[in-house]
Amino acid sequence: MPELPDVVLYVEALNARIAGLVLKRIHPLSPFVLRSVDPPLDALNGRAVRGVSRLGKRIVIDFDDQFHLVLHLMIAGRLRWRSPGQKAGVGPRMLLAELEFDTGKLLFTEAGSKKRASMHVIRGEEALRALNRGGVEPLEVPLEEFRQTLTSENHTLKRSLTDPRLFSGIGNAYSDEILHAAKLSPLKLTQSLAGDEIARLFDATRGTLQEWTERLRAEAAGEFPEKVTAFHDEMAVHGRFGKPCPVCGAPVQRIVYAENECNYCAVCQTGGRLLADRALSRLLREDWPKRLEEW
Repeated sequence: MPELPDVVLYVEALNARIAGLVLKRIHPLSPFVLRSVDPPLDALNGRAVRGVSRLGKRIVIDFDDQFHLVLHLMIAGRLRWRSPGQKAGVGPRMLLAELEFDTGKLLFTEAGSKKRASMHVIRGEEALRALNRGGVEPLEVPLEEFRQTLTSENHTLKRSLTDPRLFSGIGNAYSDEILHAAKLSPLKLTQSLAGDEIARLFDATRGTLQEWTERLRAEAAGEFPEKVTAFHDEMAVHGRFGKPCPVCGAPVQRIVYAENECNYCAVCQTGGRLLADRALSRLLREDWPKRLEEW
Protein backbone atom coordinates (compact mmCIF):
# COMPACT_ATOMS: atom_id res chain seq x y z
CA MET A 1 0.00 0.00 0.00
CA PRO A 2 1.39 3.43 -0.89
CA GLU A 3 2.33 5.22 2.34
CA LEU A 4 3.31 8.76 3.30
CA PRO A 5 6.46 9.11 1.11
CA ASP A 6 4.70 7.60 -1.93
CA VAL A 7 1.54 9.66 -1.49
CA VAL A 8 3.59 12.85 -1.05
CA LEU A 9 5.23 12.16 -4.43
CA TYR A 10 1.86 11.59 -6.08
CA VAL A 11 0.55 14.85 -4.61
CA GLU A 12 3.58 16.81 -5.82
CA ALA A 13 3.37 15.28 -9.30
CA LEU A 14 -0.36 15.98 -9.58
CA ASN A 15 -0.07 19.56 -8.37
CA ALA A 16 2.58 20.16 -11.02
CA ARG A 17 0.35 18.75 -13.76
CA ILE A 18 -3.29 19.53 -13.00
CA ALA A 19 -3.52 22.37 -10.46
CA GLY A 20 -5.41 25.22 -12.11
CA LEU A 21 -6.68 23.08 -15.00
CA VAL A 22 -10.30 22.30 -15.79
CA LEU A 23 -11.39 18.66 -15.61
CA LYS A 24 -12.97 17.99 -18.99
CA ARG A 25 -14.40 14.61 -18.07
CA ILE A 26 -14.13 11.91 -15.46
CA HIS A 27 -14.99 8.45 -16.74
CA PRO A 28 -15.41 5.49 -14.35
CA LEU A 29 -14.34 2.21 -15.93
CA SER A 30 -15.10 -0.12 -13.04
CA PRO A 31 -18.48 -0.55 -11.33
CA PHE A 32 -16.72 -0.94 -7.99
CA VAL A 33 -14.52 2.14 -7.84
CA LEU A 34 -17.06 4.87 -6.96
CA ARG A 35 -18.19 4.55 -3.33
CA SER A 36 -20.40 7.65 -3.07
CA VAL A 37 -23.63 8.76 -4.76
CA ASP A 38 -24.18 12.37 -3.69
CA PRO A 39 -22.82 14.59 -5.18
CA PRO A 40 -22.83 12.68 -8.49
CA LEU A 41 -19.53 11.98 -10.20
CA ASP A 42 -20.33 14.14 -13.22
CA ALA A 43 -20.66 17.16 -10.92
CA LEU A 44 -16.86 17.42 -11.24
CA ASN A 45 -16.89 17.77 -15.03
CA GLY A 46 -16.03 21.29 -16.12
CA ARG A 47 -14.68 22.32 -12.71
CA ALA A 48 -11.19 23.68 -12.12
CA VAL A 49 -8.70 21.90 -9.87
CA ARG A 50 -7.67 24.14 -6.99
CA GLY A 51 -5.00 21.85 -5.63
CA VAL A 52 -4.08 18.34 -4.53
CA SER A 53 -3.30 17.26 -0.96
CA ARG A 54 -2.76 14.22 1.24
CA LEU A 55 -5.23 12.97 3.86
CA GLY A 56 -3.51 10.07 5.59
CA LYS A 57 -2.92 7.59 2.77
CA ARG A 58 -5.64 9.18 0.65
CA ILE A 59 -5.18 11.71 -2.15
CA VAL A 60 -7.59 14.64 -2.25
CA ILE A 61 -8.17 16.60 -5.47
CA ASP A 62 -9.87 19.91 -4.62
CA PHE A 63 -12.23 21.54 -7.12
CA ASP A 64 -14.21 24.76 -7.32
CA ASP A 65 -17.12 25.29 -4.91
CA GLN A 66 -15.66 22.97 -2.27
CA PHE A 67 -16.03 19.79 -4.32
CA HIS A 68 -13.43 17.11 -3.58
CA LEU A 69 -12.45 13.86 -5.25
CA VAL A 70 -10.87 11.53 -2.69
CA LEU A 71 -8.80 8.61 -4.00
CA HIS A 72 -7.86 5.70 -1.74
CA LEU A 73 -5.29 3.48 -3.44
CA MET A 74 -5.42 0.70 -0.86
CA ILE A 75 -2.90 -2.10 -1.62
CA ALA A 76 -2.79 -2.33 -5.40
CA GLY A 77 -4.19 1.01 -6.59
CA ARG A 78 -1.85 3.26 -8.56
CA LEU A 79 -1.95 6.51 -10.55
CA ARG A 80 -0.46 7.04 -14.00
CA TRP A 81 -0.19 10.15 -16.16
CA ARG A 82 -0.50 9.96 -19.93
CA SER A 83 0.14 12.81 -22.36
CA PRO A 84 -2.35 13.38 -25.23
CA GLY A 85 -2.07 10.50 -27.71
CA GLN A 86 0.04 8.37 -25.37
CA LYS A 87 -1.20 4.81 -24.89
CA ALA A 88 -2.44 3.73 -21.48
CA GLY A 89 0.21 1.02 -21.24
CA VAL A 90 -1.92 -1.11 -18.90
CA GLY A 91 -4.53 -3.79 -19.51
CA PRO A 92 -8.16 -2.68 -19.64
CA ARG A 93 -9.02 -4.77 -16.58
CA MET A 94 -6.64 -2.66 -14.50
CA LEU A 95 -8.31 0.64 -15.38
CA LEU A 96 -10.67 1.97 -12.70
CA ALA A 97 -11.20 5.52 -13.96
CA GLU A 98 -9.83 8.20 -16.27
CA LEU A 99 -9.65 11.92 -15.57
CA GLU A 100 -9.25 13.87 -18.79
CA PHE A 101 -7.57 17.28 -18.99
CA ASP A 102 -6.39 19.36 -21.95
CA THR A 103 -2.79 18.41 -21.18
CA GLY A 104 -3.31 14.68 -20.62
CA LYS A 105 -5.13 11.96 -18.72
CA LEU A 106 -4.81 10.75 -15.16
CA LEU A 107 -5.37 6.99 -15.00
CA PHE A 108 -6.54 5.35 -11.80
CA THR A 109 -5.54 1.68 -11.94
CA GLU A 110 -5.54 -1.39 -9.73
CA ALA A 111 -3.73 -4.68 -10.18
CA GLY A 112 -5.51 -7.87 -9.14
CA SER A 113 -9.17 -8.73 -8.82
CA LYS A 114 -10.12 -7.71 -5.28
CA LYS A 115 -11.05 -4.13 -6.26
CA ARG A 116 -10.29 -2.44 -2.95
CA ALA A 117 -9.20 0.92 -4.36
CA SER A 118 -11.94 3.54 -4.24
CA MET A 119 -12.94 7.10 -4.92
CA HIS A 120 -15.47 9.36 -3.23
CA VAL A 121 -17.00 12.62 -4.42
CA ILE A 122 -17.81 14.89 -1.49
CA ARG A 123 -18.65 18.55 -0.99
CA GLY A 124 -17.69 20.80 1.90
CA GLU A 125 -14.93 20.86 4.47
CA GLU A 126 -17.05 19.08 7.05
CA ALA A 127 -17.50 16.09 4.74
CA LEU A 128 -13.74 16.08 4.11
CA ARG A 129 -12.97 16.17 7.83
CA ALA A 130 -15.27 13.18 8.33
CA LEU A 131 -12.83 11.07 6.29
CA ASN A 132 -9.90 12.03 8.51
CA ARG A 133 -9.06 9.09 10.81
CA GLY A 134 -7.57 11.52 13.33
CA GLY A 135 -3.93 10.45 13.39
CA VAL A 136 -1.26 13.07 14.01
CA GLU A 137 1.15 13.99 11.24
CA PRO A 138 4.42 12.25 12.22
CA LEU A 139 6.61 14.84 10.49
CA GLU A 140 4.85 17.79 12.09
CA VAL A 141 4.23 16.95 15.76
CA PRO A 142 6.79 17.73 18.48
CA LEU A 143 8.25 15.00 20.66
CA GLU A 144 5.81 15.49 23.55
CA GLU A 145 2.74 15.16 21.33
CA PHE A 146 4.31 12.12 19.67
CA ARG A 147 4.82 10.56 23.10
CA GLN A 148 1.27 11.30 24.23
CA THR A 149 -0.18 9.83 21.04
CA LEU A 150 2.03 6.74 21.18
CA THR A 151 1.21 5.91 24.80
CA SER A 152 -2.49 6.86 24.69
CA GLU A 153 -3.25 3.15 24.17
CA ASN A 154 -1.20 0.13 25.18
CA HIS A 155 -0.55 -1.73 21.94
CA THR A 156 2.49 -3.17 20.21
CA LEU A 157 4.69 -0.66 18.44
CA LYS A 158 3.89 -2.21 15.07
CA ARG A 159 0.16 -1.85 15.62
CA SER A 160 0.39 1.67 17.00
CA LEU A 161 2.57 3.05 14.22
CA THR A 162 0.20 1.66 11.57
CA ASP A 163 -3.01 2.77 13.32
CA PRO A 164 -4.44 5.71 11.30
CA ARG A 165 -6.26 6.91 14.43
CA LEU A 166 -2.84 7.51 16.01
CA PHE A 167 -0.40 8.29 13.19
CA SER A 168 -1.20 9.50 9.70
CA GLY A 169 0.27 7.84 6.64
CA ILE A 170 2.43 5.07 8.13
CA GLY A 171 1.81 1.50 6.97
CA ASN A 172 3.40 -1.92 6.97
CA ALA A 173 6.55 -1.12 5.00
CA TYR A 174 7.77 2.04 6.67
CA SER A 175 6.84 0.88 10.17
CA ASP A 176 9.30 -2.00 9.67
CA GLU A 177 12.00 0.43 8.59
CA ILE A 178 11.25 2.85 11.43
CA LEU A 179 11.43 0.16 14.10
CA HIS A 180 14.69 -1.19 12.70
CA ALA A 181 16.20 2.31 12.71
CA ALA A 182 15.02 2.79 16.31
CA LYS A 183 16.36 -0.64 17.35
CA LEU A 184 13.03 -1.57 18.93
CA SER A 185 11.02 -4.78 18.85
CA PRO A 186 7.79 -4.56 16.81
CA LEU A 187 6.01 -6.38 19.65
CA LYS A 188 7.16 -4.12 22.48
CA LEU A 189 4.18 -2.49 24.19
CA THR A 190 3.94 1.27 23.88
CA GLN A 191 3.30 1.96 27.56
CA SER A 192 6.39 -0.02 28.54
CA LEU A 193 8.76 2.28 26.62
CA ALA A 194 11.36 4.30 28.50
CA GLY A 195 11.84 7.96 27.70
CA ASP A 196 14.99 7.38 25.67
CA GLU A 197 13.25 4.69 23.62
CA ILE A 198 10.40 7.05 22.75
CA ALA A 199 12.95 9.68 21.73
CA ARG A 200 14.73 7.12 19.52
CA LEU A 201 11.45 6.13 17.92
CA PHE A 202 10.52 9.77 17.34
CA ASP A 203 13.84 10.47 15.62
CA ALA A 204 13.66 7.23 13.61
CA THR A 205 10.12 8.00 12.44
CA ARG A 206 11.01 11.46 11.21
CA GLY A 207 14.34 10.39 9.78
CA THR A 208 12.99 7.35 7.92
CA LEU A 209 10.01 9.13 6.37
CA GLN A 210 12.08 12.16 5.38
CA GLU A 211 14.89 10.03 3.96
CA TRP A 212 12.56 7.93 1.82
CA THR A 213 10.58 10.91 0.61
CA GLU A 214 13.80 12.53 -0.57
CA ARG A 215 15.08 9.27 -2.03
CA LEU A 216 11.88 8.65 -4.02
CA ARG A 217 11.78 12.28 -5.14
CA ALA A 218 15.32 11.97 -6.47
CA GLU A 219 14.48 8.72 -8.26
CA ALA A 220 11.45 10.29 -9.94
CA ALA A 221 13.56 13.26 -11.08
CA GLY A 222 10.51 15.33 -11.97
CA GLU A 223 8.74 12.56 -13.87
CA PHE A 224 5.41 11.14 -12.77
CA PRO A 225 6.06 8.32 -10.25
CA GLU A 226 5.19 5.14 -12.16
CA LYS A 227 7.01 2.49 -10.11
CA VAL A 228 5.39 2.92 -6.72
CA THR A 229 6.08 -0.16 -4.59
CA ALA A 230 6.36 -1.18 -0.95
CA PHE A 231 9.57 -3.10 -1.67
CA HIS A 232 12.94 -1.50 -2.34
CA ASP A 233 16.34 -3.17 -2.45
CA GLU A 234 17.73 -0.35 -0.31
CA MET A 235 15.36 -1.07 2.57
CA ALA A 236 16.91 -2.50 5.69
CA VAL A 237 14.36 -5.18 6.64
CA HIS A 238 10.99 -4.79 4.93
CA GLY A 239 10.46 -7.55 2.37
CA ARG A 240 13.97 -8.87 3.01
CA PHE A 241 13.25 -12.08 4.94
CA GLY A 242 16.36 -14.26 5.11
CA LYS A 243 18.64 -11.59 3.68
CA PRO A 244 21.42 -10.04 5.79
CA CYS A 245 20.66 -7.06 7.97
CA PRO A 246 22.70 -4.12 6.62
CA VAL A 247 23.81 -3.23 10.15
CA CYS A 248 24.84 -6.55 11.71
CA GLY A 249 24.61 -9.11 8.90
CA ALA A 250 22.17 -11.41 10.71
CA PRO A 251 19.33 -12.84 8.59
CA VAL A 252 16.17 -10.74 8.62
CA GLN A 253 13.27 -12.46 10.38
CA ARG A 254 9.52 -12.16 9.89
CA ILE A 255 6.16 -12.62 11.54
CA VAL A 256 3.38 -13.59 9.13
CA TYR A 257 -0.19 -12.56 9.90
CA ALA A 258 -3.28 -12.23 7.69
CA GLU A 259 -2.12 -10.76 4.37
CA ASN A 260 0.87 -8.92 5.82
CA GLU A 261 4.18 -9.73 7.39
CA CYS A 262 6.38 -7.90 9.86
CA ASN A 263 10.11 -7.94 9.16
CA TYR A 264 12.76 -7.31 11.81
CA CYS A 265 16.35 -8.04 12.80
CA ALA A 266 16.62 -10.22 15.88
CA VAL A 267 20.11 -8.96 16.71
CA CYS A 268 19.41 -5.24 16.29
CA GLN A 269 15.86 -5.16 17.66
CA THR A 270 15.10 -8.05 20.03
CA GLY A 271 18.41 -8.93 21.66
CA GLY A 272 18.71 -12.12 19.63
CA ARG A 273 15.22 -13.39 20.57
CA LEU A 274 13.05 -14.78 17.78
CA LEU A 275 9.45 -13.57 17.84
CA ALA A 276 6.86 -16.32 17.43
CA ASP A 277 5.43 -16.60 13.95
CA ARG A 278 1.80 -17.68 14.15
CA ALA A 279 2.01 -20.23 11.34
CA LEU A 280 5.52 -21.62 11.70
CA SER A 281 5.75 -21.64 15.50
CA ARG A 282 2.43 -23.50 15.72
CA LEU A 283 3.77 -26.06 13.28
CA LEU A 284 7.07 -26.56 15.10
CA ARG A 285 5.61 -26.23 18.62
CA GLU A 286 8.32 -27.15 21.13
CA ASP A 287 10.92 -27.23 18.36
CA TRP A 288 10.41 -23.52 17.69
CA PRO A 289 13.78 -21.86 18.42
CA LYS A 290 13.68 -19.09 21.00
CA ARG A 291 16.93 -17.40 19.99
CA LEU A 292 18.63 -16.71 16.67
CA GLU A 293 21.61 -18.96 17.40
CA GLU A 294 19.22 -21.93 17.84
CA TRP A 295 17.70 -21.45 14.37
